[in-house]
Amino acid sequence: SAIVLSLFSLVFGSPLESTQIEPWGTPGGESFWRVFAVFFPAVTGIMAGVNMSGDLKDPVRSIPTGTLAAVGTGYVIYMLLPILLATRADAATLVEDPLIMQQIAFWGPAILLGVWGSTLSSAIGSILGAPRVLQALARDGVLPRWLSFLGKGSGADDEPRIGTAVTLGIVMVAVSVGELDLIAPVLTMFFLTTYLVLNVSAGIEGFLKSPSFRPMFKVHWTLSALGALGCLAVMFLINPVATLAAGGVSAAIYLWLERRELNTTWGDVRRGIWMVLLRTSLLQLSHGNDTKNWRPNILVLSGAPTRRWRLVELANALSHNRGLFTITSILPSGSRDIAQQAELEKTLSAYLKERGVQALVRIMTAPDPFEGAQRLIEIYGLGSLMPDTVLLGDSEDPRRRDRYCQLITHLHQAQRNVLIFHENLERGMGQRRQIDIWWGGLHTNGGLMLILSDLLRADIEWRSATVNLKLMVPDEAAAEGTQANLDKLTSELRIDAVPHIIVGHGRSFEEILRQSSGQSDMVILGMAEPGEHFSDYYERLQARIADLPSTILVLAAPNFAFANVLMK
Repeated sequence: SAIVLSLFSLVFGSPLESTQIEPWGTPGGESFWRVFAVFFPAVTGIMAGVNMSGDLKDPVRSIPTGTLAAVGTGYVIYMLLPILLATRADAATLVEDPLIMQQIAFWGPAILLGVWGSTLSSAIGSILGAPRVLQALARDGVLPRWLSFLGKGSGADDEPRIGTAVTLGIVMVAVSVGELDLIAPVLTMFFLTTYLVLNVSAGIEGFLKSPSFRPMFKVHWTLSALGALGCLAVMFLINPVATLAAGGVSAAIYLWLERRELNTTWGDVRRGIWMVLLRTSLLQLSHGNDTKNWRPNILVLSGAPTRRWRLVELANALSHNRGLFTITSILPSGSRDIAQQAELEKTLSAYLKERGVQALVRIMTAPDPFEGAQRLIEIYGLGSLMPDTVLLGDSEDPRRRDRYCQLITHLHQAQRNVLIFHENLERGMGQRRQIDIWWGGLHTNGGLMLILSDLLRADIEWRSATVNLKLMVPDEAAAEGTQANLDKLTSELRIDAVPHIIVGHGRSFEEILRQSSGQSDMVILGMAEPGEHFSDYYERLQARIADLPSTILVLAAPNFAFANVLMK
């Protein structure tokens, strides 16, 4: 009533002097944005209803109605007051006397009553809303643990008395400064930052159209985006340094909360963003293969990662947090139900995360591992994003060799690259200083072998490794021309590899292989395409690499031009 009385008294008052509206103020006056920064906290009472939402009977209905009514009422009053004052006194008079409205009003003391009523209502709105916000933040675990006492309530209505006392203390400190022009811009930055974040949140939710976001009062997401941009622009116009400081504080709070990994029911809008990006990316990837940007999407048939950790380590080195790879384990049929499989996948994911490995995990059941691997190849993937490279360990059990070779044949027929890792248990991966590629030509397995060595060297632990490109020739006559060809090839492909031409002089390839690569840390060998007697061939291949350092056997997928990945 005091505010209404003061407004009526001002409206029915009389002019002090003849004047005209001066929209640009007086020469030498304060800038518009400085005045705006001081004035802005006066219009922030529109958030009072939101701050007290927990005490409203029907917040879904009351908050939009009350907020819009407050915005409309405030807009009308704050737009009419400057016009009214400009018609009652000139700009110089208005600047000189802060309480000029007392002289203009029909009854001067009514203006003081209005100032008192406005100040009291703002103070009550803040003192009622702020403690409840503190209480909610403490209960949700957002505040540090040592401030958890702020979440306690008192009485039947759960009143935040402790929060009220803390709020009162903060207010008293601010009031003791005694300089409104100093405090108001700081408050303006806080409020604009809050409105900026609210607009960003509403805009993102509106754009994503998440099922959980169903506001009763619907606004197009573009309006929220414009509101956010407007807040940011005004903050820079008021004080660019303070804006950057506010951004830094907000970023620090965000990083701190992210590190705490709070378990809440709020949801995470970032997940919706990732889903939209994932959908867009999948649809874009389905348009066709781009050999220039190819990198392996690896399916690791490791079983329990703890037993074959070197397979996981190799896949991680090849992807180095840029490509995708999936750790898979195939369990006997009936050993786990669906819920237990999901729980086991979570356990394995947590184990990988603890060891710094970013990988997907998939567990399934099957009558035997070979059938399970074939099923995975057929069903695992999303749209065009399917594993194109299968990494598996060497099978040294002669009783399972035939089934193992049948699996390799199936993978090759399914247009997948096959990498078989034979680990030297005594040496592991050695010092990670030397990689030997035994060359058999660019257009068979050679292209993929070069790519693998390049990806491996991109890993931090293999960064200092030397790649040796080795080729055996029967005599000296063939060595000179072959050396020139390999030098030209490495130059054209921009591969940092050192060609080595080894003359056989009647020695077998197995003998040369052991002598030349016996001290290497990783050997990369190509495999022949599966044929009628592939099992016998693989048995001989196992005997060939038995005493070598850790070795990768490579079988490139047919009909994929790996040479194009390397060419300029």
